[in-house]
Amino acid sequence: MGALCFFALMGMACLAWAIPARAASVERPGGEELSSRLAPLAAPPLRGATAEEQARASGLARSGPGSLLREGRRLLVEVRFERGAVAGARDLRAAGAETVDVSRRYQTVTAAALPEQLDALARVPGVAAVTEVLTPLTASTCPVGVAASEGDAHLRAAEARAAFGVNGSGVEVGILSDSFDEDAGAETHAADDVSTGDLPGATNTCPGQSTPVDVLEDLSDPESADEGRAMAQIVHDLAPRARISFATAFTGVTAFAANIEDLAAAGADAIADDVLYFEEPFFQEGPVGVAVSKVVADGVNYFSSAGNNNLILEKEGVKEDFASWEAPQFRATPCPVGAPAYANECMDFDPGAGEDSTLGLTVSPGATLTVDLQWAQPWNGVTTDLDAYLFGNGKTLLERSETYNVKTSQRPFEFISWENTGEAAQTVRLAIDRCDMTCDATGLGDTAAPRLKVALVQNGGGVTASEYPESSGGDVVGPTVFGHNGAADAISVGAVRFNTVSAPEFFSSRGPVTHYFGPVSGATPAASLGSPEVLAKPDLTATDGGATTFFGAFLGGVWRFFGTSASAPHAAAVAALMQDADPTLEPAQIRTALAASARPVGLFGPNAVGAGLIDAYEALEEVADPLGPGEEEGGGEESGGEGPPSGGGTTVVQMPPAQPIGGPRSSGPIPIEPPATFFRRRPAKVVSTSGETVRVIFAFGSNEDGVTFLCRLDKESFHPCRARIVRRLGLGAHVIRAKARDADGNVDATPAVYRFRVERIE
Repeated sequence: MGALCFFALMGMACLAWAIPARAASVERPGGEELSSRLAPLAAPPLRGATAEEQARASGLARSGPGSLLREGRRLLVEVRFERGAVAGARDLRAAGAETVDVSRRYQTVTAAALPEQLDALARVPGVAAVTEVLTPLTASTCPVGVAASEGDAHLRAAEARAAFGVNGSGVEVGILSDSFDEDAGAETHAADDVSTGDLPGATNTCPGQSTPVDVLEDLSDPESADEGRAMAQIVHDLAPRARISFATAFTGVTAFAANIEDLAAAGADAIADDVLYFEEPFFQEGPVGVAVSKVVADGVNYFSSAGNNNLILEKEGVKEDFASWEAPQFRATPCPVGAPAYANECMDFDPGAGEDSTLGLTVSPGATLTVDLQWAQPWNGVTTDLDAYLFGNGKTLLERSETYNVKTSQRPFEFISWENTGEAAQTVRLAIDRCDMTCDATGLGDTAAPRLKVALVQNGGGVTASEYPESSGGDVVGPTVFGHNGAADAISVGAVRFNTVSAPEFFSSRGPVTHYFGPVSGATPAASLGSPEVLAKPDLTATDGGATTFFGAFLGGVWRFFGTSASAPHAAAVAALMQDADPTLEPAQIRTALAASARPVGLFGPNAVGAGLIDAYEALEEVADPLGPGEEEGGGEESGGEGPPSGGGTTVVQMPPAQPIGGPRSSGPIPIEPPATFFRRRPAKVVSTSGETVRVIFAFGSNEDGVTFLCRLDKESFHPCRARIVRRLGLGAHVIRAKARDADGNVDATPAVYRFRVERIE
């Protein structure tokens, strides 16, 4: 193999390596049932060690995304069964574990266990594998400030509430994040937010805002950040009368999926989440995406943060998104010096004629590199075993990830986390080994060459350069939307800063998403799709960086919430306003209206911003439905000021000629004329339906600005109503009357009147 040259911008010289032949007689560490990270923790030297010591031995961060997810001293683990998971859960409890979730569909039990109990769990009859649960990502960032989010104006939600008379009434928005009210060190707590009007609840003095947030399940962890409460504040800012519910997503993948369904079952009409598990599949829908599809099919709108994992490299004035690298197949080349003796064949990262067994990455001082490696084989159908190694200068091996993917996890997933503790940027090298049947004692890995992808899941930064920053020779560089954040039925939301409309946040994850297999629907592998499914993601963008009472970055005396974690609840709140305006809207209609009304974001394309920045006012206009077949617009059937002059929907108001300044004036009182009322929108004279009821829409107008309306349908009394109302009416004759009332209290004495019939189609 020739010399390996890194780009000069990485500060690395050309290095020549001699690649000796590798022996295949040395076996990888770790057992068959316990993962290679859990096996050492179960041994006596580390059972009673501190969390920091255990993390160091596992090659993981002490806390934060990618660390071992814990409940006190207990580790959260996933126990996979070949069959009989429900019965096996009893045996796990007998072995000392606490069960968090039991999934019959996926034959998996999520459990919390002490390190000294792990061996006993692995010996439970029927257990195929025990693997660690890594702390997932939330999509908030703090790059850079009270409590009312600027997204209310940025997305024109305030305008929409005023113009359409909506506020989220009758709609419930569910939130999934880390925790709601568990952070003991937070500047405010839920009770404080209620009393100041930043959340609904008993002490909120605003009308219609006394129903508290319904917390189905919170995360009992003092180190949690209460990001879910910050998301709830955003929903409350834009849709103040919407009910809000919350459930934690920090209890493992299958429990996260279950809580999605629980929120929907509890009454959520729209759901927003900001969580992403590293192991969620790149190349198919995982359990969380399956749950999303289920609730959307049941009529729930689902909004997920697109993620904060984009990285940008600017070279000679050209910006490249380089946070992922993907090859159409595994290309074998000898592994670099320093790799374990059992590592024989490594990935060739050079798409051309040369060979390069490592991918160079430059990591900022104090930053943590997070590498998510996956390949195109379905969950529970993994036949190829890949491992990942990270090297420093020379042949120093910094970190490794060596899961027995075929025997143990049955997931095509490896994960590396490494912190640059130095005071200068450091370039490290990633190698990917194919561990075939000669590599370990299980003898199960094959020599297949599947498509593979590396995502740098950085949540906002930390990696400044890559050896291969551009797509070339079939390799694809850039897209970082994955997992349920890119699910077909989820509305994936990118971020645009609250004080601009010209560009998305640099970190907002880019698409598209490509699936090669059907969804993970159980414990058996999904079939390959006939042709790849390419999903345009993100779908939309919304605001981030808005103000909260406690969460985010404290800037200029204001707490500001950055990241697509903030954009997802902004989008869900706008959907709540739309559902308030028309409760009969289906998720597909809301999705279409949001996309059709979105505003362009600079010159950025759909892989960065989807359809564009949400515009609540225009979205409400979309669902107000333009005139349909057989509908009319214009005056009423009776005389007496029921509508504008015939010949169209435009009102012609004859005003007296203006008096010249200093000219003659009337010596008597100026007469005050009441406002005139007319119909802007009404159904046809005869409305046909095949059922017992039909949906009809009315909209009222006046010759004066700033009026309110009183309306009366059939035998009702006159009562205040919105400028646009939607009703479902039965068969027979109907009559509606409306009259405008101006700011001085003057009421139209001659209401607009319209009569029509609802008839059944036989």
